[in-house]
Amino acid sequence: MACMRIGVEEARELIDEQNAQVVDVRDRSAFEAGHIPGATFVDESGVQEFIANADSRRPLIVCCYHGNMSQGAADYFNRNGFEHTYSLDGGWEAWEARSR
Repeated sequence: MACMRIGVEEARELIDEQNAQVVDVRDRSAFEAGHIPGATFVDESGVQEFIANADSRRPLIVCCYHGNMSQGAADYFNRNGFEHTYSLDGGWEAWEARSR
């Protein structure tokens, strides 16, 4: 199964109901300025460690700035053993806009 694109409300449901894990692939300063609660910052230097230590059976939501880069990253995680990967449409900006 390839990654799927989901909206903010679907992502919230996955987090609340299925304990989905969230990976943020933006740069560290953007992540530190604000991120989805419980999200894990993952960049190129930490991706293999994340893959080795994360539960690949739990749903995985990938978040970036606008929802473009997260599609490729979610596909990468899927190809590396994660069963249910999702790209957050609109990325952090959509999440933040819906949280106001």
